Amino acid sequence: MNKQIMADDLREKIIANPNVLLEDHDVMRALVGANDDAMGSNIVDLRGVAMERLEARFDRLEDTHRNVIAAAYDNLAGTNQVHRAILRMMDAQSFDQFLIDLTGDVADILRVDAIRLVLESADPQASDDLRPTVAVMPEDFVEGYITLGRNMPARQVTLRKFHKVGGSLYGERAGYIQSEACLKLDLGRDRLPGLLVMGSGDPQQFTPQQGTDLLGFFAGVFERCLQRWLG
Repeated sequence: MNKQIMADDLREKIIANPNVLLEDHDVMRALVGANDDAMGSNIVDLRGVAMERLEARFDRLEDTHRNVIAAAYDNLAGTNQVHRAILRMMDAQSFDQFLIDLTGDVADILRVDAIRLVLESADPQASDDLRPTVAVMPEDFVEGYITLGRNMPARQVTLRKFHKVGGSLYGERAGYIQSEACLKLDLGRDRLPGLLVMGSGDPQQFTPQQGTDLLGFFAGVFERCLQRWLG
């Protein structure tokens, strides 16, 4: 006695387009499981084992692919941000406007909550007119701030959790800064070094695990712009 196992219209659709089944993980898993049940527990189906391993590999490959795409997108978005910030910074027609844009539009484009420029001086008290955008500090301040007083060279770009040691740099915003980027500036021959700090309320915005190429590029352009104004 013949028993209808599958509706004719469904059977015809599967025969006409079998890839629909092959590309559906859940359906294929159910078919393999039914095949294992039919064979009994005493038979090992090596094809089923191989399929499970291939499926696990495929899932890992998909995850890797998604991660690569996400990283590429983040990198492209970061590149666009830095380029826009640089163009805005280069639009300034005066040093005053340069400083206003730095803590205004440039900070907004980079999505940071605070930016402060630090310049070293042999006589810090003589340069109070540059504040609040610029902090004028004694010699060797930049090296000490970046390294937190440790015996180590100061990198051009340092990304880290905000350690509250620089509260005076961020002023009233220091209370909610959670992470910061420290960009060491070479202002040219016969000039003391400078520092650009960027503070964020997001503890994950600047972490040591992140790449520093884009911010290194930004620091290089910033150095050249600042040298032009100081010169």
